[in-house]
Amino acid sequence: MVALVTPRQAAGESVSGQASSAFTKTILSLLDRIEYRFCDSGEDLEAIYRLRYNAYLQAGMVRPDASRMVADSFDDLPNSFRFGVFFEGNLISTLRLHHVSANHPLSPSTEVFSDVLMDRIASGESFVDPSRFAADSEWSGTLRVLPYLTLRLAVVACDYFKPTYCLTAIKEEHAAFYHRIFRSEQAAEPRVYPGLTMPVFLYQSRCSENMSSTIERFPFFGSTVFEQRLLFQRPKRGELAPLTILPTAKYIRDAA
Repeated sequence: MVALVTPRQAAGESVSGQASSAFTKTILSLLDRIEYRFCDSGEDLEAIYRLRYNAYLQAGMVRPDASRMVADSFDDLPNSFRFGVFFEGNLISTLRLHHVSANHPLSPSTEVFSDVLMDRIASGESFVDPSRFAADSEWSGTLRVLPYLTLRLAVVACDYFKPTYCLTAIKEEHAAFYHRIFRSEQAAEPRVYPGLTMPVFLYQSRCSENMSSTIERFPFFGSTVFEQRLLFQRPKRGELAPLTILPTAKYIRDAA
């Protein structure tokens, strides 16, 4: 996933090793004011495309465009999930995820790193592939834990889909964060990423070995089965998808 916000620490606290109680409490309390919204049409979809553009342009990752939106062919794939993250009703960040398997093998990473990943898919491996991480510049300066609130969606997706690996296509300077938090390891040399002006590295975290320990160290990444289904289970024909989904990590914490 291309991280546009350098992950910073709440109130100057270190999050390496065992996460501090104060850091965890900070994010759990903020989750009470967070809503996740599945965006597949209308104004919400346009809003996250504009947010992508503004964030990427400011970071020097795209060139100016008259449409002032960033969208691509991967957005409308059947295995694509586009989310907006809202804080007290304000759109503060966005993340897209693809669930990659033999039935749906296409995603940004499987195209860019097809020589590395396609044979693995054919052999039975599956992936969660997060991408298009973008954050509002003002909110990322005020809400310092914004990357954790956003990347939580990727952890919830891994808990729901049970993939072999969670992939991350990242700039080199963000590799240390993903290794520290998710124990991601480099899987391929840097490549040109569609629509971006700089190359990215492919990192991966083996879910069966790393996700449970990540949630144990950082309980705000936890989720109930109910939340997982609301986020990632496609509604049946005639059913309406929920407008917003509330994080449930606090309820797991309280029940523990």
